[in-house]
Amino acid sequence: MSVYVADGTQGRGIGPALLSALISASEQAGIWTLQAGIFPENTASIALCKRAGFRTVGTRERLGCMEGHWRDVVLMERRSSFVGI
Repeated sequence: MSVYVADGTQGRGIGPALLSALISASEQAGIWTLQAGIFPENTASIALCKRAGFRTVGTRERLGCMEGHWRDVVLMERRSSFVGI
């Protein structure tokens, strides 16, 4: 999953609103697990996901390549509480 908010619109509650809508839509579609991969220094995104009920599963080493450098990625997940499967 990816949720991006344009520079200049941050801090207005758009990120939480988008993530909440994504969670609702996934649950309505019967999807019970969402995963996020976030660069460790992106603390704002990690905090947003935690507030939305995601937990840190672990760190995947050298998983993402950015500007020619391999990067670690924090793996987070959120499981819905409904039993639909």
